[in-house]
Amino acid sequence: MQNFDFTKLEAKAAEILGRYEEKRAATLPLLWLVQETFGHIPPEGEAWVGQKVDKSIAHVREVVSFYTLYHTQPIGKQHIQVCVSTPCMLRGAKKVIAQLEEKLGIGVGQTTRDGKITLSTVECLCACESAPMAQVNDDYTGILDAAAIDSLVKQATQSPEKPVQLPEPTAYIATDGPVISQRFKNVNGTWFDAYVADGGYQGAKKALGMQPQQIIDEVIKSNLRGLGGAGFPTGKKWSFIPKDNPKPKYLVVNADEGEPGTFKDRYILERDPHALIEGMIIAAFAIGSHKAYIYIRGEYVRSIERTNKAVAEAYAKGWLGKNIQGSGFDLDIVVHRGAGAYICGEETALLSSLEGSKGFPKLKPPFPAISGLFKSPTIVNNVETLASVSHILRNGAEWYAKIGTAKQGGTRLFSVSGHVVRPGVYEAPVSVTLRDLIYKYGQGIPGGKKLKAVVPGGISAKILRADEIDVAMDFDSLMAVGTMAGSGGVIVMDETTCMVDALKAASHFFADESCGQCSPCREGSGWLFKMVSRVSRGQGKTDDIPNMLTTAAAMEGKTICVFADAAAWPVQSYINKFRSEFDHHIATGKCDIAQTTAKVSV
Repeated sequence: MQNFDFTKLEAKAAEILGRYEEKRAATLPLLWLVQETFGHIPPEGEAWVGQKVDKSIAHVREVVSFYTLYHTQPIGKQHIQVCVSTPCMLRGAKKVIAQLEEKLGIGVGQTTRDGKITLSTVECLCACESAPMAQVNDDYTGILDAAAIDSLVKQATQSPEKPVQLPEPTAYIATDGPVISQRFKNVNGTWFDAYVADGGYQGAKKALGMQPQQIIDEVIKSNLRGLGGAGFPTGKKWSFIPKDNPKPKYLVVNADEGEPGTFKDRYILERDPHALIEGMIIAAFAIGSHKAYIYIRGEYVRSIERTNKAVAEAYAKGWLGKNIQGSGFDLDIVVHRGAGAYICGEETALLSSLEGSKGFPKLKPPFPAISGLFKSPTIVNNVETLASVSHILRNGAEWYAKIGTAKQGGTRLFSVSGHVVRPGVYEAPVSVTLRDLIYKYGQGIPGGKKLKAVVPGGISAKILRADEIDVAMDFDSLMAVGTMAGSGGVIVMDETTCMVDALKAASHFFADESCGQCSPCREGSGWLFKMVSRVSRGQGKTDDIPNMLTTAAAMEGKTICVFADAAAWPVQSYINKFRSEFDHHIATGKCDIAQTTAKVSV
């Protein structure tokens, strides 16, 4: 029986608890401490964490059970997790899984007899540019072709005690009038001296000499809109913070990037983290916040390590802490690791998680700006949004506004994946067309195949047909054609894609990731997946399509957050845009795509 000695964790636990205003907020990092020490979280570990944060064992138990990255039983020394999101399935993830099962002699969800290797599937790891890909313990690897799979299996089986060393995921990076991506060429990260030499912290220096309202007004004039998905005007959001509220004000960075097809924030966190920190300083000063949190998704281990390094550098150089650069302004930043829950990308669910609970969304109103983290005024901003702020302060609102459209300023990072020659992250003005992203930046469809469909803003966005891609990629233009810009995740599907199976992959994601708080979402997302799965298997019923559309309609606008809407939109758009394909499946029990073509499957 394993001996769980928690006395050796006391010093680290005290340091973790000291980061937070309330003990309960330390729940997730303390659970990580237990798991990293013992390999999993035993009942004794849950009890120990509960004592530290003054919460019941039952509360800690439900937190552990909510997040996918916590393990209550030991797993193999090498944990191979194959991504099964839509972009990876389009690029052959099903074949990768089959090869790994054959070579390892185990199925998905199993561990080898010697207990050294565990094989799992996982929802989107947001490295879609490297599809098909996997996470081996804390490291990403892709593209998983036959040679990479052989190398992975050989290392894992022959040296299970050592980290697997595989080529890092690679992607094309291109910029058109670079604003955010100018330092992405630094694969190993851009650190303080290089950042400052390239003009870094000049925007923050200017902001610290301004009045907070002047900064907010400048950001409003720039037409910067939230680049996490909602597209709400950033400066206007900042202005909602009440000036006379005596409670502390918080800035929270949403770095819980989990939308399939989206991987742009990871490049900022890993290659230019000081850009985020500088934007945070400006935003915190503008709203009167002296404490900020960066909530990074649990899978982004390298992002967490590099962001922590940049934060330490900023403290050492006087850009964080007390009396920043002699300005009289104080700011502390805490990097907080999530634990595997897509729903935590929703801002109120993120705050629930940061407070040490399950990632359940909260009713609005009150909105976070009035009552957010610890029931105090809080602004939640996306990574890319804040990384844009320093450029606005440095170059002026008019400069930034002119790059974009009348209602949305600047550029944005577009994640392009799926059936394109060059999947990657591309910066372009928001007025760029979807056609140019596919054919100019992504270099078109491999093998001379024809474009069939494209998702323009992450898996939640309604799909577009090949004849609908002459549209600008700003929020308003995409909304006008019945879809959304969302997170800027462009997923391209060629003529070999079975749209029924593509919808099955998307519906599987939403059914798996629903937090379960609201019954229309909890039950509806599961029903949708079951129905589309039945159609995909060739066992569809004549009423499946109207039932799917009725269920999707009943989910919209009926829940605390928009997750249910996001689960409904792909169903509605895939069926409406490609109805004949669904009808054919039900009528014949077969796909109308040639049998020799690759199918998307879960």
